[in-house]
Amino acid sequence: METKILTIGASDPTASVGEKLACAGSIIRQGGLVAFPTETVYGLGGDAFNPESSRKIYAAKGRPGDNPLIIHIADMAHLERIVRAVPAKARMLADAFWPGPLTMIFEKAAAVPYQTTGGLDTVAVRMPNHPLANLLIREAGGYVAAPSANLSGKPSPTLAKYVIQDMAGRIDMIIDADGAQIGLESTIVDVTCEVPMILRPGYITQQMLSGVVGETDMDVTIYDSSSPQAPRAPGMKYRHYAPKGELVVVDGDPQEVVRYINEQTAMHEAQGERTGIIGTSRMLAQYRASSVKNAGDREDFRTVAGQLYTFLREFDDEDIAYIYAESFAETFEDKGFGQAVMNRLLKAAGHRVVHV
Repeated sequence: METKILTIGASDPTASVGEKLACAGSIIRQGGLVAFPTETVYGLGGDAFNPESSRKIYAAKGRPGDNPLIIHIADMAHLERIVRAVPAKARMLADAFWPGPLTMIFEKAAAVPYQTTGGLDTVAVRMPNHPLANLLIREAGGYVAAPSANLSGKPSPTLAKYVIQDMAGRIDMIIDADGAQIGLESTIVDVTCEVPMILRPGYITQQMLSGVVGETDMDVTIYDSSSPQAPRAPGMKYRHYAPKGELVVVDGDPQEVVRYINEQTAMHEAQGERTGIIGTSRMLAQYRASSVKNAGDREDFRTVAGQLYTFLREFDDEDIAYIYAESFAETFEDKGFGQAVMNRLLKAAGHRVVHV
C-alpha cells in the first residue's frame, strides 16, 4: 500500500487546510485509515461504525483484537448516538474537561460494533482539544475510532516522523503537522460506576477529577502488575510503550540511584553495549552513558511527559541496548500528573524496578 503524506503547516491558508482535511475525511468515510495529530499523541483513525475499518486498525498496528479502541467525537450532541446513557457525573466531567485529554467509558449503544469496542459492552469516548483533529473528525462523519498511531507495544508517537516510521505502507494517509503538546495518552475514567474509576492516569489528574465530581477511585492494575483483576480499558492488558532496549526504572535515594545507574552503564559499556539514561536536570551532570536524556525539572512533570516517548524512540534510533530511568514512585501518593509519567515508565519497563 502506498501511504500519502499530507503536510499541514502553521502558516497554511485556512482554505488549503480545509481541502486537505476534506480529502483525509473522505478516506475515513470510505473505510480507509488516516493518522492524525491530537494534543496527546498521534492517533490512527478509522470509521467507528465500520467493522472493517476497526479490523484494518488492529491489523496495521498488530494490535490484539480484544484491546478496545477509543471513539473520537467533535460535538457533545454526537455522544447520544454511541452510548446508552450519559450519567450526571459524566456530564459534569465533560463540561469541565471536553474538549481535552479525557476519555470516558460508557455503556455502549447498539449502533457501535463490537469490533470497535474489543468485544466489550462498554465504549471509550473522547473529544480532542486539537483544531486539526476536530476538523478531521467532522469531515470524517463525526465518529473516528483511533488508538495511538504506532505499532503495538512500541512508544506512542508524538512526532509525525515516528508515525511514518511505523505506519508507512500500512495505512492510507499520514497527516504531518505540529507535534503533540502533552506527550502522553488521555486519562481514562469509567463513568459506569457510581464512583468514577480511573483506568489510566493522564494529564487530567485524580485531583482535578475529584475537584469536579467528588470521590474517585483508581484501578489497582495501574500500578500493581501482580493484581489478578482483569483490565477494563484500552491498553491496560498489554505491555506498552516499550523501546527495543531493556528499560529498568531505578528507585531510591538520589545519590544511590546515580551510583547504581553508573555502575550498570559502565559494566555494559565495557562489554561493548550502548547504554542510555533518562535523568532529571538536577542529577544529569553525574550520569555516564552513551546517551543521556534530560527530562527536565523533577517538579514539572509536564516537561518530563512531553519528552518521554520521544526519548524512547531516540534510544531506538541510537541502538541503545540498556536504558536506565529515574523513578517517580512517590508521585502515586500525590495523585498528580506524575502518576501518569510513572505509569508509562512502568509499562515501558515491563514493571522492572530496582530499589537502591
